[in-house]
Amino acid sequence: MNAFEPPAVPNWERTFTATTADQTHAFGAALAGVLEAGDLLVLSGELGAGKTTFTQGLGEGLGVRAGIISPTFVLVRIHPNLPGGPRPGGPDLVHVDAYRLGSAAEIDDIDLENTLDSSVTVVEWGHDRVEHLSDSRLEIDLHRAIGLNATGLGGTGRGDSAPGDLGAGTSSGNGAGTLDFDTEDTDEPRTIVMRGYGPRWPAAPELGTPEPGTPEIGTAEPGAPGGKD
Repeated sequence: MNAFEPPAVPNWERTFTATTADQTHAFGAALAGVLEAGDLLVLSGELGAGKTTFTQGLGEGLGVRAGIISPTFVLVRIHPNLPGGPRPGGPDLVHVDAYRLGSAAEIDDIDLENTLDSSVTVVEWGHDRVEHLSDSRLEIDLHRAIGLNATGLGGTGRGDSAPGDLGAGTSSGNGAGTLDFDTEDTDEPRTIVMRGYGPRWPAAPELGTPEPGTPEIGTAEPGAPGGKD
């Protein structure tokens, strides 16, 4: 089992703006181009912030099997790399929802270390739960202009938990259909804050030239905080 002392201070921080769900998706796809097997991403954001949309874009860029949805009820979904995709032989995508896990010890019980080295691992609600798995990580926070709680009356609570016990198994994507946006994800401005920790991320990655219609994606906003570059 990995047992790293997680770095507490980021090497850098960058802030981006996505004004549509398409831009959130495009950001994930662009980031996928710099990711490698063994990379760990810690993803945070309230209901409708675009976590699933971001992860769908990431999966598209990695060239994994389609069908990415929230893994809430099974904890972990594994999306294998497609030999005929844009990155044949690339890493699988392991998508984890840690919201109902209360500690790092519960994370260890689902044996993520078995897939960590061969996959890109994205953990929603992983803050203070998964940092010990790797000496490096990217933290990505998605913020809506207006948050929603379970009653839809505002705030920043998760609000998307469902009744019933949580399963502890894993599930592979079924590949049916195309990548669909999160049903709660609407076209409204979102702020995406990305931080890099550890030796894998000494400087912010270059995400390439934004596609037409996504001018904010790929370039930090003026005045965005930064650390070592």
